[in-house]
Amino acid sequence: MEIKEKTEELQRIIDGSDNIVFFGGAGVSTESGIPDFRSADGLYNRTYKYPPETILSHTFFMRKCEEFYEFYRDKMNPRGFEPNITHKFLAELEKCGKLKGIITQNIDGLHQKAGSINVQELHGSTLRNYCMECGKFYGPEAVFDVTGIPRCTCGGIIKPDVVLYEEGLNERTVETAISLISDAEVLIIGGTSLAVYPAAGFIRYFRGKKLVLVNKSSTPYDSDADLLIHAGLGEVFSQIHI
Repeated sequence: MEIKEKTEELQRIIDGSDNIVFFGGAGVSTESGIPDFRSADGLYNRTYKYPPETILSHTFFMRKCEEFYEFYRDKMNPRGFEPNITHKFLAELEKCGKLKGIITQNIDGLHQKAGSINVQELHGSTLRNYCMECGKFYGPEAVFDVTGIPRCTCGGIIKPDVVLYEEGLNERTVETAISLISDAEVLIIGGTSLAVYPAAGFIRYFRGKKLVLVNKSSTPYDSDADLLIHAGLGEVFSQIHI
């Protein structure tokens, strides 16, 4: 099928269900100008003093906190970006009662900015930060608008509320995400290579009627999809009417 035929099929699937869940990755936000990690021009394919995987690890944060924040402020600041077609489409789909929840691997908060309510952030959010000593929460300005290591009023180090390498996912978020996928009639996966675990493994809990996969490149789960669309999310969702 051509892209037009496939989007028409997606339209029929969406029209016929009021129990849809969306599982998304970096490709959801690239059309807002936020770079992904694994594409040809992504963060992992650029040259730094240390590999990004090393910098964004718990060990590096604890041992070289100031260098961590130099990279983090330079590359991970989510402010100034706006929701794109995909974020807005999903917010409207939830508003009309068809979409039951969003499970995202992104940490930019753009789904909420677009108006989505039930968003499960598997990897946390750069918009939230907390003191490692007293637990006090801070907004993004506490990290991005200062220099050096950000400190709480109590003197403790402020840490981004994101899941770094070597850290586990939040158990409650994982449970909610798996529950959403398990109960969904339609699961739409978009903008993710499905290469990051354990998150990518969550789709094995899907037992619904239609698995839709929208991604520019192929994934390990392409053969499992009932509808496979190799295209950008904006191109696809701009043709769908709610």
